Amino acid sequence: MKRRIVWAAALAAIAATLAAPAARAAEFKSVGAAPAILYDAPSERGRKMFVAPRGMPVEVVLSYGEWTKVRDVAGDLSWVEAKALDNRRHVVVSTAGARVRASADEAGAVVFTADKGVLLELAEPISSGWIKVRHRDGQGGYIRAADIWGD
Repeated sequence: MKRRIVWAAALAAIAATLAAPAARAAEFKSVGAAPAILYDAPSERGRKMFVAPRGMPVEVVLSYGEWTKVRDVAGDLSWVEAKALDNRRHVVVSTAGARVRASADEAGAVVFTADKGVLLELAEPISSGWIKVRHRDGQGGYIRAADIWGD
């Protein structure tokens, strides 16, 4: 009976989220310092779907108590314990050969090139179509917002 109540509450929360205005800005977080298990339901008894590596960006779809429903870069939905997420933000390069530049414009010198799927730390939020990022090796610069996911 308790499981039925939990599912009913989760479905009601999902329905409320879907009915919310579409103009709402997306909220992104990243997996914290340790890998996180993603489940098909908001419970450790749910089916384990994926182990998300540390730093992986996710879009927050819904918060339900100690659980958060998230969307990953592939568009897949799953549940993760809220404590496994961190406000420190990361993004994933979504285009092949994305150029990270010294300045926030096409004329800026190329600092490095990032392949599709590379994880970058968000150093500063979006500004006129460019985002300041940092690679784990310390190199940093600006990348076009259109070349990443998770902002």
